Amino acid sequence: MYKHNLKQLELPEFSLPFQGELSRDNKWVKMAALIPWEEFEARYKKNFAKSGTGYPALSVRMALAALIIKEELRASDRACVEQITENPYLQYFCGLKAFITSPPFDASLFVHFRKRFPADVLSEVNNAIADRVRSNRQDHPPKDPQPPVNEEETTTISPAPPNHGRLMVDATCTPADITFPTDIKLLNKAREKSEQLIDILHQARGKGYKKPRSYRQRARKQFLSVAKDKRMSRQKIRRCLRQQLGYLRRNLRHIDQLAKQAGIGALKRRQYKDLLVISEVLRQQQWMYDNRSRRIDDRIVSIEQPHVRPIKRGKAAADTEFGAKVSISLVDGISFVDTISWDNFNEGGELVDQIETYRNRFGYYPESVHADKIYRNRDNRRYCKQRGIRLSGPRLGRPPKVTESNAQALKDAGKMARQDEIARNAVEGKFGQGKRRYSLNRIMTRLSCTSETAIMVSFLVMNLNRWLTTFVLFFFQRSMTFLSTIRSVLSSWLGPLYRPAT
Repeated sequence: MYKHNLKQLELPEFSLPFQGELSRDNKWVKMAALIPWEEFEARYKKNFAKSGTGYPALSVRMALAALIIKEELRASDRACVEQITENPYLQYFCGLKAFITSPPFDASLFVHFRKRFPADVLSEVNNAIADRVRSNRQDHPPKDPQPPVNEEETTTISPAPPNHGRLMVDATCTPADITFPTDIKLLNKAREKSEQLIDILHQARGKGYKKPRSYRQRARKQFLSVAKDKRMSRQKIRRCLRQQLGYLRRNLRHIDQLAKQAGIGALKRRQYKDLLVISEVLRQQQWMYDNRSRRIDDRIVSIEQPHVRPIKRGKAAADTEFGAKVSISLVDGISFVDTISWDNFNEGGELVDQIETYRNRFGYYPESVHADKIYRNRDNRRYCKQRGIRLSGPRLGRPPKVTESNAQALKDAGKMARQDEIARNAVEGKFGQGKRRYSLNRIMTRLSCTSETAIMVSFLVMNLNRWLTTFVLFFFQRSMTFLSTIRSVLSSWLGPLYRPAT
């Protein structure tokens, strides 16, 4: 059941037990005024039944604010609840009307908060805040509204607005919280899981049955003999793989027999999911062992997180990363997440959609697009050239021969290419900020949906901090302009009587 009427709480309305009132210059107070909480209440209501019974759910402001606070403070679920309990500014940010000394909710509700805010909803939140900030700024031309189409009247087609702004695009991998997977470790983990399922099903049969043998001690000893060896030869690895495959195949046959006797209902939902995962792991590993291959489609690298896939990045620190691949667009320091995928993809094929999204968002095409080398294929260059968009980087093909007529032009083109690479450092710095200051370097959530929510919250919090900084600079510039105007007016009125301080 969900019954809430969101209303922006004024600072004097928030009562404190020790008198006084909250400061308007606090970061959380400014951030609360920046987020349009009421716009997402209707979408949030869909997560609850309309029966009208049961304990009322927490408001959309409480749920979203808790996720933002957790990401900003880099705290665990329990620590975040403790911080909210102790800090009146955090309680005001969460929508409470008075300071309370008891926890506003239990830490276990964070799992439900992440499920109720999927990635597409948080993307709408990010876009709504961006529109609110953009309406208060003057450095962008206004977005041209699309006039309604009337089929009966003949209307002239207005010219397209000129290109404006810079679009920066790039992609990265957000590693999941899993151990570095190897085939031997994965099979050993699957074997241990299967042994636990055998114990559960054998206990569900009752007394009078003999427990099937699984040779777990021998299998563990054989695994450790290879895992602890610093010099593993290919023959030793294949022998260990063959042994672990045999143990796992034998355990799965025992599970089938026990499930017929005790019933598959003896397993919980999580345990049944583990059974399906280890069955697929056995199939994939057996195929790679028979074909002497190290690659297979939809390869599972974690039993607990089967949705995680290996992402080949070719970086110096890690050639392969394990997590979701994220493609973003950066405009004036504000990042927009375009794609979150657990499967690897070529980010060069996303450029056209990112440019069209930019046009739908702002009403015009960008003047220039700053991208990596993988984006600069012939199709993308042709698309940008047709729309008058300058794509960064040198042109394709063999470098032209330097002559007296084109020497200066080539020099200017090289200087512009270097400036484009310098400008593109902003999107690389955004990834560095998310992985050093925030939680993009290791996603601690386990489910695919909650992991996508954690990724979106990280970018949302980075944007909120960016917008707060922009607001401070904007109002500072406005105040300086206002003071200079007053000074010039006084100088013209008072003349020689007014002597401004030097």
